[in-house]
Amino acid sequence: MVKIKRNINPSKTLVLGFAILILLGATLLSLPAATENGEGLPFLKALFTATSATCVTGLVVVDTGSTFSLFGELVILSLIQIGGLGFMTFASFIFMLLGKRISLKERLVLKEAINVNDFTGIGILVRRILLFTGVIELSGALLLAIRFSYDMPIGKAIYYGIFHSISNFNNAGFDLLGGFRSLTSYVDDPVIVLTICVLITLGGIGFIVMNDLYEYRKTRKLSLHTKIMLITSISLTLFGTIAIYLLELGNTKTLGPLSPLGQVLGALFQSVTSRTAGANTLPIGDLTHATLLIMMFLMFIGGGSGSTAGGIKVTTFVVLVATVWSQIKGREDIVIFKKRLVKEIVFKAFTVAMCGFAIVAFVTFILSITDTGHYFIMYLFEATSAFGTVGLTMGLTTELSPIGQLLIILTMFAGRLGPLTIGIAITRRRQKETFHRPKGNIMIG
Repeated sequence: MVKIKRNINPSKTLVLGFAILILLGATLLSLPAATENGEGLPFLKALFTATSATCVTGLVVVDTGSTFSLFGELVILSLIQIGGLGFMTFASFIFMLLGKRISLKERLVLKEAINVNDFTGIGILVRRILLFTGVIELSGALLLAIRFSYDMPIGKAIYYGIFHSISNFNNAGFDLLGGFRSLTSYVDDPVIVLTICVLITLGGIGFIVMNDLYEYRKTRKLSLHTKIMLITSISLTLFGTIAIYLLELGNTKTLGPLSPLGQVLGALFQSVTSRTAGANTLPIGDLTHATLLIMMFLMFIGGGSGSTAGGIKVTTFVVLVATVWSQIKGREDIVIFKKRLVKEIVFKAFTVAMCGFAIVAFVTFILSITDTGHYFIMYLFEATSAFGTVGLTMGLTTELSPIGQLLIILTMFAGRLGPLTIGIAITRRRQKETFHRPKGNIMIG
């Protein structure tokens, strides 16, 4: 048993699995049947689209609604669903339907993919993940289909409802409305805005939180992770909404011309979607630089661990803030909700944050060399959006050079799997040292 465990690298399995899924999707999207003109996409654009869908990002180099045939759209939708929930979740569900037991190797990969601490009840959790997903996506599809039926034939409305529900619950941001407009024509529509905001939020808080809330009726208690996720997510959404509202209120190209209700809905949607969703109701290129910085801050944080969202994750952000606060107060322990955090969690949080910052900085730097002629903030926004698997853009995506497209492809891939997972997959971890080296002191600050 020990020998088997040593030969298993869950991180490498996840990286290879996602890579294979992306290549399969790119191959299908390059087929003539995948596009309206019957010519198929050039492979690089197909690869970009497949990566964006599988990594639930939403950045696109071609307009989804007008470029792809029904076959192509269904391929994209399948990649979004599998990529959002994780291919191992689907594989495990198929094994369960066939009556097969989940092996040790599969449990190890699932543990890594869902981001849980142990194997306890992992089979039940997989079933619940699929149950939560089905109920939420069907509910969202029904509400959206009813609203879309006022603007289009009922059959098309049902299809649009299903597509946009799956896309937004998985925080992908792909849309079929055409013209790279996303949801700008529904900026002041409460049904569309609020339904999609709820879908994005539920997909972004994570399945561990959903399961914890589901179990609350029995346990009457919430885990530390769930408390942090709920309180911080609400706080970040309110902060983003208020900040965007105040910063864009006088902007005649964004919130300015809207009704008071439309202004609130517009600010709310952009705050929620910045947490890795990708759809937009306000024209991103017309937002003020201050608003763009707020959105980049939210994009970099992202959603919850074990969710369909990207970014460094909410819990990582909270651990960083708690650590800084403890240092300022001169406390040795880092305490959140009367719980002391172990040092391994703090080290992991700083590693994830620093890796994320390094990736965004490096991609911004390279883009400014390979794709000259644009404002610096466009490169920074694009890099942050790709790493956070958000899908928002200031218009740079469609103008990227082949090198720029490959760079964003790699960034979306790293953002979806997480820099730590990829790092573990490509490096050989050393055995823990059984001795301590002499202490060294350096001056800080």
